[in-house]
Amino acid sequence: MPTFDVVSEADLVEVRNALDQANKEIATRFDFKGSDARIEQKERELTAYADDDFKLAQVRDVLINKFAKRGVDVRFLDYGDPQKIGGDKMKQVITIRHGVSGDLAKKIVRLVKDSKIKVQASIQGDTVRVQGAKRDDLQSVITLLKKDITDVPLAFQNFRD
Repeated sequence: MPTFDVVSEADLVEVRNALDQANKEIATRFDFKGSDARIEQKERELTAYADDDFKLAQVRDVLINKFAKRGVDVRFLDYGDPQKIGGDKMKQVITIRHGVSGDLAKKIVRLVKDSKIKVQASIQGDTVRVQGAKRDDLQSVITLLKKDITDVPLAFQNFRD
């Protein structure tokens, strides 16, 4: 029985490359000269540091540009609230989303069931598995999901016959 998995995960190697390029650009830019602007990574959590709100916004812009150039979807980023960390220094925690959340998984399953395509969708941890009798039905489900779910980047893996 043909199946595939719906997942949502960023390529962490490309995230690391984009982060390194962003830090390199921040270190060489004239407007960041003498400031403590940088981005650090711990697993799936990025922390942006800057001297004030304006420079923090500039650091985020540099990061977004580097993500776009490396082909990492910026919809994976979930921004926390900027925090003061002593003096005029600011920091902001940016988390990288991983996996299909429970609400999104339920939305995907409901969307597949409401479409009347002869497939079954089931939630398995942080992925959604779709099974069907025909490969064409699975491909129409992929088309449906790409069209209807635009707020989260989805990937389709493990397509098997």
